[in-house]
Amino acid sequence: MALCTSPGTIAPARPLVRATAPDALSNLVAVLELVADGQVGCSAISRRPSAATVRLIDDILVAGDFYDAAEPISAFAWPLLLQAGGLAQLAGTRLELTVRGSAALARPSYQSIGTLWARWLRCVSHDELARVEAIKGQRKPATLTAPAKRRAAVAAGLAGLRPGEWTDVDDLLRILRTQPPRLVAVRSLMALWRLYLVDSYYGSLGHASREAWDVVEGRYALCVLFEYAATLGLIDVGYVDPCGARDDYRSLWGADTYPSLSRYDGLRYIRVNELGTAILHDPEVLPYLALPVPRRP
Repeated sequence: MALCTSPGTIAPARPLVRATAPDALSNLVAVLELVADGQVGCSAISRRPSAATVRLIDDILVAGDFYDAAEPISAFAWPLLLQAGGLAQLAGTRLELTVRGSAALARPSYQSIGTLWARWLRCVSHDELARVEAIKGQRKPATLTAPAKRRAAVAAGLAGLRPGEWTDVDDLLRILRTQPPRLVAVRSLMALWRLYLVDSYYGSLGHASREAWDVVEGRYALCVLFEYAATLGLIDVGYVDPCGARDDYRSLWGADTYPSLSRYDGLRYIRVNELGTAILHDPEVLPYLALPVPRRP
């Protein structure tokens, strides 16, 4: 799917649908094999994958990434998931398999996916909100809440959905906004003034009032859903080109410079699938799922 570049472009009306569970384990194995071959490079400081690594992973994903390599989602997420899950660790600027990672590669199973999700939920080494680059000021001290608490809120929202049924993503966002545990990304109203679009004074999200939740917490939730839950195969997704897909930020100062606020704006619908139902509700059934298991050569 080619992403638009002009603010006036309208997103297509009919979403693309991706059933993610059948590919999740194959993609895990494929990325672990790249790590075993010493081909996965990451920053020694941020632990983020290099641009070359993202392109390489994009090429080996079973169905490719959700969008093209210019806006990576799954290809970006896999190296971070492997590190958070203890399947890989940095050695300089290259990932190498841990003992746990070697075991997962030798005997791929859906328990590995469940373990990755559980360990990623508790990860403290990175914050997904940083992927929403349009929101500036995130690094200022005492501004954002702990990412693990935010992930837990999104996971709880997913667990409350009826398995196997499509849900409009805006309906889930309303749940995350109003029902406990509420998704809260900004520590206080004062902290909200430190976040901004384009200009730290005129574009401060302190001016945004009610719309600030859609911009900050809403975009954070979309990132968790699209980049991590969908990558691991917990949810099936219906999505469109992000440009023009959401208008909940258009009234903010400087917003007219953005054709979309994030690469995740195109997520329209989600469905907790068979794998997601097991991981969210009953991990003990993971060995018995009727999903494909990659064959080892």
